[in-house]
Amino acid sequence: MGATKTEHFTDKQNAIATLTKALGHPARIAIVEYLIKVDTCICGDIVNELPLAQPTVSQHLKELKNAGLIKGSIEGNSICYCIDEKAISKLQSYFANISIKLEKKNNCC
Repeated sequence: MGATKTEHFTDKQNAIATLTKALGHPARIAIVEYLIKVDTCICGDIVNELPLAQPTVSQHLKELKNAGLIKGSIEGNSICYCIDEKAISKLQSYFANISIKLEKKNNCC
């Protein structure tokens, strides 16, 4: 299997791919939804909400943070996570653009 050749795509395409790939697991969707609901929390709170072990939740949080969908700040012995609204705005803009183009196209396959 060949290597992914991300250099052949635009920065915008790569950025959207990174964001959507990070959302490609139901546990990460659940984490994002939980963070939106509570606005901010610590990792332990998320572990209590999901049927996953703490190390697994931490790995999912790492993926979301690496993609830029969430931010984390250290508060004592805990990390407080919240949604990065800039990343959500990028996704909103991308999908709104697609919707507009599809409406204009008015194509039925």
